[in-house]
Amino acid sequence: MDPRLRSAAEAARGFMPPDEGLALYEAALLVAQGASPMLEIGSYCGKSAVYLGAAAQARDTVLFALDHHRGSEENQPGWEWHEPDLVDPEVGRIDTLPRFRRTVHDAGLEPNVVAIVGDSPTVGSRWRIELSLLFIDGGHGSEPAHRDYELWTPWVESGGLLAIHDVFPDPADGGRPPYEIYCRALESGHFDEVSATGSLRLLRRV
Repeated sequence: MDPRLRSAAEAARGFMPPDEGLALYEAALLVAQGASPMLEIGSYCGKSAVYLGAAAQARDTVLFALDHHRGSEENQPGWEWHEPDLVDPEVGRIDTLPRFRRTVHDAGLEPNVVAIVGDSPTVGSRWRIELSLLFIDGGHGSEPAHRDYELWTPWVESGGLLAIHDVFPDPADGGRPPYEIYCRALESGHFDEVSATGSLRLLRRV
């Protein structure tokens, strides 16, 4: 990975360890030159968008970065991952969009990373574009995680990639829904596992 972009990704705010970020970048490099778009669900402040955007730039394609930018449930006040400085004082709600836009701008990836500001069910119900790579890292509750799986995996093209973050086989290590949708993908017969790095799982559509 270009050292400047790697530095930008590692400096960006977020929860993805560097080894998982690099694995995501290297997976995205597997798509063909000029491939169908990539899409990530859950962008937060732009860390994963830099890793994926760098690969999209190298492959002459685009990453759609989908997030409502109001934070997942675990980012809300009183929860473990709440960050008070991301709250817009005028409306009293989290707003990560300005931080995301600055991260992508500073990385020089605006031509390859397109923000979609909205909730996953609304956008997903109207989506009609095949994807070369889908990265699921949105809400980790049972309903949003399974809904993202059901709405978005049908758009992964044949031979395309599905990446799922925060997959923890041991319940003591983290929440169950990302692991459950990972199991659903394998059990569906539509995806084969390619690799595992930390909590990141990469699968390919057969």
